[in-house]
Amino acid sequence: MSLRGVQMSNERLRSALLARGMTVQDLAQEIEVNPKTVERWITQGKVPYRRHQYATAAALKVDVTTLWDDGRTLESATDLAKAEIVAVYPHRHTVPQSLWREMYARADRNLDVLVYSGLFLSEDTRFHDLLKKKVEGTTQVRILLGDPDCEAVRQRGIDEGHRVMDGKIRNALVNYRPLFKDHPEVGVRLHATTLYNSIYRSDDEMLVNPHVYGIGAYMAPVFHLRRMPGGGLFDTYANSIEQTWGGARQVTDRDITGA
Repeated sequence: MSLRGVQMSNERLRSALLARGMTVQDLAQEIEVNPKTVERWITQGKVPYRRHQYATAAALKVDVTTLWDDGRTLESATDLAKAEIVAVYPHRHTVPQSLWREMYARADRNLDVLVYSGLFLSEDTRFHDLLKKKVEGTTQVRILLGDPDCEAVRQRGIDEGHRVMDGKIRNALVNYRPLFKDHPEVGVRLHATTLYNSIYRSDDEMLVNPHVYGIGAYMAPVFHLRRMPGGGLFDTYANSIEQTWGGARQVTDRDITGA
């Protein structure tokens, strides 16, 4: 009997869903596709676009090759990743000051800040004005700062050699307080995650600032990324923002005062 035209189900994807306690509808909502599309990936063995493969793998917390065989060559995969890298800066302080504002000014859908304190942005009044303008339109604005009382923040302060990360976060909260009090559409939450990168996203563009042991973020490198179809590098970091936002909490007065 010929196997031509026989459709094979993807049992690896089905098993990964069950292992995470997720339904087809849960996954579809998480990665923003139609549930029928996810159903076809499972029952008909349809292979999704590369960006959806990475988004699915991130949602299920598995490696993408666990769910789908990688038919691309290593060379082509590397080329796609390289294509998403717009520029590399040796230190955050060498990123042109204008780039932060210009990148965020281009945001129409998503404007995200995922940091511990990001104090330099909180002190920029023109950035505050930009956020006000964005939430008056269609842009979703989300600012994620570290929980000043959590262990991850304490340890990051030790790693950087100053032990005042909690104070820097409270300073940033003081700076942002008039903004999110008068403009509740500006989402501000606190997270307790061990943050490996500070991520600044504007739609399909972002600046990624890796955290390096022993030095402050301003001395660490920055990668300017732009999402490319099938690339996956951008989506890896974008999914980190989504997961952190989902587990973050609202800001209280005590977080700001420390009392």
